[in-house]
Amino acid sequence: MSVVINNCAYTMVHVPDFVRFGSKPIRDIEETPSLEPEIRAHIRTFAQACGYPPNQVFIGNRHPDWLNSVPKPWYENGLSEAPRTGPFGEIMPEEEFYGWLKMADEFDLVWLEQDFLGKVREAAGRHPFVSEKDIERMGQGVPMDKIMNKIEGAAALPLLYENRVIGSLRRDHDKDDSLKAHVLMENLLSKASAALTMHHLFRRSGIAAGDIDFILDCSETAVGDRYNRGGGSLSKAIGEMVGCRNATGCDIKAFCAAPIHALIMAAGLVESGIFGKVAVVGGGCLSKIGMKYAAHIKHDMPILEDMLAGIAFLVAPDDGVSPVIRLDCVGKHDIAAGSSQESIMTSLVLKPLSHIGRKITDIERFSTELHNPEITLPAGSGNTPLTNYRIIAALAARNGEIDRTEIDKFVLERGMPGYSPTQGHIPAAVPFIGHVLEPLKKGELSSVMFVAKGSLFLGRMSQLADGMSFLLEKNPKAA
Repeated sequence: MSVVINNCAYTMVHVPDFVRFGSKPIRDIEETPSLEPEIRAHIRTFAQACGYPPNQVFIGNRHPDWLNSVPKPWYENGLSEAPRTGPFGEIMPEEEFYGWLKMADEFDLVWLEQDFLGKVREAAGRHPFVSEKDIERMGQGVPMDKIMNKIEGAAALPLLYENRVIGSLRRDHDKDDSLKAHVLMENLLSKASAALTMHHLFRRSGIAAGDIDFILDCSETAVGDRYNRGGGSLSKAIGEMVGCRNATGCDIKAFCAAPIHALIMAAGLVESGIFGKVAVVGGGCLSKIGMKYAAHIKHDMPILEDMLAGIAFLVAPDDGVSPVIRLDCVGKHDIAAGSSQESIMTSLVLKPLSHIGRKITDIERFSTELHNPEITLPAGSGNTPLTNYRIIAALAARNGEIDRTEIDKFVLERGMPGYSPTQGHIPAAVPFIGHVLEPLKKGELSSVMFVAKGSLFLGRMSQLADGMSFLLEKNPKAA
């Protein structure tokens, strides 16, 4: 039985008041409190974030190739009229997202001031995915003096809106670091942004939440307690929030390559007949918000890591129309493969293609890690997509498929500029799936390869790198 990616969804949430809670900013602010107003001075407005060209590409209003024609720096050439909604999802403002944070909170961890919560309820109530029952779950708010007592007693972190304290998020155990306020904040933001993205997936797919059989969370958030730090299951918590009454699930952790691992595992579950419809979902990563803020401030540019992102995919049995995942063309980075970039790409690109008798030049488009270079270059982190495409092109040249003089042409035609938020799992090749589903259905494309790598050595248990890849092709049954 063939397996297809039936649909996908992508969302972004502008979280300017959460930049200070990113792992890098919060540590630096603790050491140097004067950094906080400097960070605030480099925060974007929602209109600026919404009009930022890569963000419009992410939600599907523009194609990644369009970025080749947008003058740089992109942050100075934003769209003056940019919708918050797109074919793939939406960009949500922070005030409205506070409502989703409250909806995600099952343990009364989040307290919002009464007047502010009233505004949040009003804003969130206009969203098509928010019901009257959801509004009721947000509660009635808490007096500010009670909120401040929690914050001043170090039992909670302040929640801000437009740099003003409007609530708090409390810890849930005095002696468990896995349940301290900052960790719970990371978990709740991931859960809430994932739930938003799942709703868009249901809308785009035309299915009900109850149709989902299994959920795989591929985020970088590890939910647990002191006895089981990554126990999970964020997947099931997300499913509960969005009404997947007939589903169960588990969390897939593989650093930046997790979405590819999860999609391949989902395809295996469907092909085997164990489950019919499997959702793969990943919410945003608070710890990486503002990660490169210092470099952005140094270059007098806005802090561009102010967006939580969400991704979601529906993997299902062959419907005769949707693109097929070629499970006979799965690339994996073997333990003995070596960790050089060339070795990794050989494992993930050359070996799986050779297995089905294909050459690199038989593949029309490649999608690798799609980190936005405007975020990474000021920090000296390089242009990750460009580097990856050059390595793939060099492999094609080494194999005699193209001349070395054609490497730049290969990169332009088969690659694309990076446009994804730099939240580890989010850029991991899969943002491009949304841009190719319809062209593959219509026969405008025939094959696209998705390649993602991971840095296992970051966990200090191994020096190894990681990676997975798969091929998505036009359905042979489609007209």
